[in-house]
Amino acid sequence: MIFRKFGRRIERPLRRFLPRSLFGRSLLIVFVPLFVTQLVAFQLFYGNYLSLVSRRLADSVVAELAMTVRLVARFPDERDWILDQARREQQLVVTYGEMSDAKIQRTRNVLGPMYDDLQDAVRRVFHTSCRIDWHATSDNVRFELPYRGGLLSVEVPRKRLVTGPVWFFLAWAGGSAIILFGIAGLFIRNQVRVIRGISHAAEQFGIGRDDGPIHPRGAREVRKAAVAFNRMQARVNRFVEQRTIVLAGVSHDLRTPLTRLRLSLAMIPNAGVIEAAALRPDIADMVSDIAEMEALVNSYLTFARGEGAEAPVETDLSALLRRIAADTERAGGRITHIDIPEGIFAVVRPDALRRALANIAENARTHGGSMSMTLNRRETEIFICVDDDGDGIPPHLREEVFQLFSRNRATVSGSGLGLTIARDIMRAHGGEITLLDSPQGGLRVLVRLPTPD
Repeated sequence: MIFRKFGRRIERPLRRFLPRSLFGRSLLIVFVPLFVTQLVAFQLFYGNYLSLVSRRLADSVVAELAMTVRLVARFPDERDWILDQARREQQLVVTYGEMSDAKIQRTRNVLGPMYDDLQDAVRRVFHTSCRIDWHATSDNVRFELPYRGGLLSVEVPRKRLVTGPVWFFLAWAGGSAIILFGIAGLFIRNQVRVIRGISHAAEQFGIGRDDGPIHPRGAREVRKAAVAFNRMQARVNRFVEQRTIVLAGVSHDLRTPLTRLRLSLAMIPNAGVIEAAALRPDIADMVSDIAEMEALVNSYLTFARGEGAEAPVETDLSALLRRIAADTERAGGRITHIDIPEGIFAVVRPDALRRALANIAENARTHGGSMSMTLNRRETEIFICVDDDGDGIPPHLREEVFQLFSRNRATVSGSGLGLTIARDIMRAHGGEITLLDSPQGGLRVLVRLPTPD
């Protein structure tokens, strides 16, 4: 709890400086680790490797200079020979002069620790400071220091004090960081562009402007988001279209029974004594018309209600399908074969699924003499097959029966919404319904339900 409160206190002021866009925050996520990595690399190179090598090179040059001047002091008669050997063997050009012969008026620094390391080495050995001209010539470094009342001037090749140009390492590190950051920015921009496209499409769809499906591209997760949006968009469009057709179908299908009711009422005499027995057939017809309208309205309400209000729960599909089979037999259906193993569960909306499977079973009972039901599971999918031995449906008409108010197996009355409701419910569960030829000679309705492991 304490760490959470402390984190919130730090987070609030940081929000003012953090970028608001996904692109900016993604670049920041890439930039911060890259920047820290370059700092660590520079510290390892400059603070450890370069500093260590530079100190050793400076100590070596100053130690050789100290040995040379001590030999000259010990053997003054061999001065020229000693200085010549120092120039040849150690590449040190050592000259003695007066203080007035000083050539270095202003020292020049150099990028890196080499200047300070050479100063420190001279101070440790000769107990005095020196003046350094790092660019005395194109290849040599000159440094001067007071020695025994005179001036000791030394020229040494730059390669003996420098391992390599530090600016080259800085340019390489900085340049590679810029290139990597630019490449990362291009990739991030492409991913953010796809997300912006999904956001724009969702906003346009929300205000009623349908620009069509989104082309999935980018990373796998972004592609899945685009595919999910396309499915959602298609489902909403289908929902709106189906509900619009239902509203149009209400007035169409209710017009006939309403007209019969109006005619029946118009035929009733308005005067005189009427015997109840004479009105009994007309009343029966009107009751039949009312029952028909009630059935149509209930069918429309069932379709319009859908399954959105029901929460998905883990359901025993074996028990659910056995109950539907028992209800079908009580309604007059003849089931010759049932293959429903125990213990097949799935997270579904049980009432909606029962309604869909009941519609399929009712169609099979109505259009076939006998039927069979099977249930099985294969890896992450559940399959339910309902077969009948009826007349079947020609392949070119099988997709049409899923349309609203379709009655291709037209010998039976109904609203034409049974299979439409079933497919709508199955697609809401991520499944599908397929019509195939049945081994029994009629129609096979294959229901596929995905289920996670």
